[in-house]
Amino acid sequence: MGQGHGWEGAVLKLLRAKDFVFTVTGAEDVTPHYRRVHLTDGGMLAVTGIHPTMWVRLWFDSAGKPHQRAYTLVDPDPAAGTFSLEFALHEGRASDWARTAQPGATVEATVHGTGFTDPDPAPSHVLAIGDPASLPALNSLLAALPTAPATVWFETTDGTDGLPLSVDPDRHDLRPVPRLDGGAHLVEQVRAGAPDLLRGTSDPYVWIACDTVTTRSLTAYFRKELALPKQRVNALGYWRAT
Repeated sequence: MGQGHGWEGAVLKLLRAKDFVFTVTGAEDVTPHYRRVHLTDGGMLAVTGIHPTMWVRLWFDSAGKPHQRAYTLVDPDPAAGTFSLEFALHEGRASDWARTAQPGATVEATVHGTGFTDPDPAPSHVLAIGDPASLPALNSLLAALPTAPATVWFETTDGTDGLPLSVDPDRHDLRPVPRLDGGAHLVEQVRAGAPDLLRGTSDPYVWIACDTVTTRSLTAYFRKELALPKQRVNALGYWRAT
């Protein structure tokens, strides 16, 4: 399978990545711009097991060239061999596929690089920054840290109504942020609120999953300006702004 995925697929094969074929069983529109697709796993979960924020690479054809995007598993069920994926819909090959996915459709996938390590010591407060593209991973993170209070900056162009945010008002402070100036407004909001939160907690844990530029900027802020140790900051750029 990797031979049809160009140089990226070849590199992943050298790194012992595992390939699978998923089959669509159904789909639903959560909001006009957010779609959930249900799939069978092609035997994947029996091989890989599951962990919080687990993700896979899906492969799409884009004008004859392989195109891959990473998505977090939603509600994986190893016994049934099923899970769902959620797509923030915009222009692009992956969104086009999700919009038209019907039962019986298949998509190739690769598993490599995914992992999760429980923060040690356990967080006294979680600072999480995400957006619709990373929403499934955000939900998985909050579920994996069920006792820690969290402040969540959530960037969105359409508000949060209808989005399946798994936040508990008793433990989570959700702060919706409109996407403005290519993510610069989100950076400003986090920089304005984070110092006071960090002064009030002994063992913070920062999780960042936004567009690549915003993620890079915020990671540098927490690591260099606020001097948080590397192991207390988990960051992954989820998409590239065009």
